[in-house]
Amino acid sequence: MEPPEENADGLEARKRILNAALSAFMEGGYAQTSTLEIATRARVSKRELYSLFGNKEAMLVACITERAQRLKAPADLPTIRSRDMLAKVLAAFGTKLLTETTDPVVVAVFRLAISEAVHAPRVAHALDTVARKPIRDSLRMIMANARSTGLLAGDPDATTEKFLGLLWGDLMTGLLLQATNRPSTNEIARRASEASTALLKLYPKSG
Repeated sequence: MEPPEENADGLEARKRILNAALSAFMEGGYAQTSTLEIATRARVSKRELYSLFGNKEAMLVACITERAQRLKAPADLPTIRSRDMLAKVLAAFGTKLLTETTDPVVVAVFRLAISEAVHAPRVAHALDTVARKPIRDSLRMIMANARSTGLLAGDPDATTEKFLGLLWGDLMTGLLLQATNRPSTNEIARRASEASTALLKLYPKSG
């Protein structure tokens, strides 16, 4: 077993490497960034860098995985007993999703994943597995529970995709292209509330 100080040193080095890697990728692009540059920024040797991460792609996947954790929906979602409560839960879910996902660092991670989708498919796969799928699964569970209690008509898959479409519109496209500014806290809350209200108008009670 490694001494505690060695474990702490390893964790600190890993953190520095990932921060250095993400900064370098964002500034110069993934393909143009060398492992030597990352090691220099992180103040570690290339040997230590390779002992912690097998290659540059593994570093980018780790960057995405760590930052995608913040996108996960809370596990302790409340039991929904009325349409009013459903509206509030969806609005809160949408507010959290937009707040976390529109963070400039998270948008940059998405941009990196898209730019490397062909040459490094593991990167996009990591983002989809760690972030996008859990979000959709959590939202689908809300929709399925609402349908099972008669609060919401419609297939849960369809209502999930519809809500996300209402919530996002073309906002993410604008952010990725740097053609749109990050929305304010009030704007995010407004978008989430309007998406929730619009969904409930489109899908009445079932039964």
